[in-house]
Amino acid sequence: MFKHVVQAAIISGAVLMPVLGVSVARADDETKQAWRLFVTDQQEGGVTVLDLEQKSVIDRFATKGYVTHLVPSQSGRTLAAVQMDHDVVNMIDSGIELSSHRDHSDLEIHDPALLPITIAGKRPVHAVPDHGVFYIFFDGEGAAKVFDEGDLIAGKSVHKTVTGSAPHHGVVVPKGNYHLISEPNLAVETKPGSLPPRLGLKVLDQDGKQVGPVHTCTGLHGEASSAGVTAFGCEEGVIIAYQNGDDAPTVEMLPYSKDMPEGRVGHLAGGKAMQFFLGDYGSDKLVLIDRTEQNPFHLINLPVRYVHFILDPARVTIAYVFTEDGYLHAVDLLDGKIVRSAQITKPYSKDGHWRDPRPRIAVAGDVVSVTDPREHLVRLVDAETFANKGEIPVDGLPFNIVALGGSGLSH
Repeated sequence: MFKHVVQAAIISGAVLMPVLGVSVARADDETKQAWRLFVTDQQEGGVTVLDLEQKSVIDRFATKGYVTHLVPSQSGRTLAAVQMDHDVVNMIDSGIELSSHRDHSDLEIHDPALLPITIAGKRPVHAVPDHGVFYIFFDGEGAAKVFDEGDLIAGKSVHKTVTGSAPHHGVVVPKGNYHLISEPNLAVETKPGSLPPRLGLKVLDQDGKQVGPVHTCTGLHGEASSAGVTAFGCEEGVIIAYQNGDDAPTVEMLPYSKDMPEGRVGHLAGGKAMQFFLGDYGSDKLVLIDRTEQNPFHLINLPVRYVHFILDPARVTIAYVFTEDGYLHAVDLLDGKIVRSAQITKPYSKDGHWRDPRPRIAVAGDVVSVTDPREHLVRLVDAETFANKGEIPVDGLPFNIVALGGSGLSH
């Protein structure tokens, strides 16, 4: 089924190509391309902004502490620098604006900036961008604060709040006029200073009232959306939520099949051009999830434990995986096989603390960027061949990385 979906996506993409003569672009308009890399420092905190083409540092922004999660908005105009252990989130203006005009995109470039907004709260972790807003969940408060991207850029800290049952390691995701929110298991006794485990998922209306039952999803962790469907990893399987019209979201469990090895999904990425999910399964496997199939789970074996994986937003059937032996792999999701591998760094063991700096991946057009904390570098390779495209020195211990940019007309 997944192959048929891919073929349909390719066909529909060809139909939507612009018709000659329709463009309103002037003859003196210039087509430009710009890519910036945003890299966190796990040593002293802060975010460094890199120019990919010039392989140079544009700016560096100080933060209160190290950034546990660096999350771009859907527009790419802003990024949330979440500092879990320092109870604060900083917002960054990427300096890149891409706006669609049907048959072409406009590209505006200005200097990146640390916005004068400090979002404070107890233990922020998950930041979910959705249609011009950020849902930032604070574990210590059991609630998500909802910020409009335009307000943040304008320096306004006004926000709404979606409140859960109690403080816990949770998440809120909007779905039409409703909210999906994790539910803690308050029946379990917890140690002082500890948060309760996750029991499942529930639906809230705009007034914060629960709609329907709590849907069991033990140890809920990992969240992603794809083509109108949102998925969460559970010990029992993967739970999905989708909407029909304006009705409350439908929530269903995709249980792991009995012939699957021991493991669970804890991290997820969602396809953009077609509906599918890629998740981890244990430490040395990935799983392709297609909810339209009778058996929605298709395991992909890796040579050793994975460190990080990411989907290519342009090459929609390709995922990149960095494994602890220092290799970068391209995985063809159609066949579930590794089609290309190259050693990018020396080995990085996955043993140790989860916050220990290890390589992370970002895709910027035709370039795959890999952080190498031990060597204080961002390494660059060609997305098609894995040929070496150079490197960019970065102060500190480069860890999380986000690529933002693209091409468009500059009027």
